[in-house]
Amino acid sequence: MKPKVFVTLGIVLLALAAALLLYSRYLTKPWTRDAYVRANVIGIAPRVAGPIIEIPIKDNQPVKKGDLLFRIDPRTFQAALEQAKGQLAQAQAKLTDLEANAKRAVDLLAPHVISREPYDDQVQAFEAAKADVAAAQAAVRNAELNLEFATVVSPVDGYLTNVNTSPGTYVAAGQQLLALVDTSTFWVAAYFKETQINHVQPGDQVRITLMGQAGQPFAGEVVSTAWGIFVQDGSTIGNQMLPDVQQTVDWVRLPNRFPVRVQVTGEPPVPLRIGQTASVAVVKP
Repeated sequence: MKPKVFVTLGIVLLALAAALLLYSRYLTKPWTRDAYVRANVIGIAPRVAGPIIEIPIKDNQPVKKGDLLFRIDPRTFQAALEQAKGQLAQAQAKLTDLEANAKRAVDLLAPHVISREPYDDQVQAFEAAKADVAAAQAAVRNAELNLEFATVVSPVDGYLTNVNTSPGTYVAAGQQLLALVDTSTFWVAAYFKETQINHVQPGDQVRITLMGQAGQPFAGEVVSTAWGIFVQDGSTIGNQMLPDVQQTVDWVRLPNRFPVRVQVTGEPPVPLRIGQTASVAVVKP
């Protein structure tokens, strides 16, 4: 046999060995380029209705927990609070009078100066007055809360987005006006094929690389793997609540991909943004 044949066979065998080695490594130390940065987005909505009188923020602005986002005209709520306080004062004054009457009724009942019926009437009126005071106190507390809710502050550190509101806008209670990206919740959704998923376990260390930052990977840790994905044939109950993972090729049967939640533990080379594309590789000894 000619030497060229041996050389060709050797190259083919080496190529096969390399392919098998790479495939084995691909399964036991899986990696994917199908990964995206995610974070919790908080919809900011007022708890009371009214016109906005102050909104000192701008679109895409970073904010700290407790920073003012916007303020609703508080005058209506201030007036309601004053009214509730007045009603409480009236209820407390009435309670004082009825308490005195109830005490006199007790003193008059013992020597039989009055009968049982007027005594019971005085006691019942006193108990009803106590209930009225409790209700008035609750009304004051509710009015205080409404006045407090007229000032809306940031619940967490984050980045504002979709700020398209100006002073004078009338807002309804529960109407979402702003989106706030919670900077403490950034994570990576990495989509691994079902042929790899058994080799990705919670606690595994991973190497994350953002698109455009190939030379600056940072560390992460596998937190969990999704237990289901959206099934197009509708056979799975609760499909509308499951992640919809689209196939990249629709004319050949490919392994399904399952989302793996990866917690960022290292320092990213650039600030993270929702939707950034990343590569994730499992690092095992």
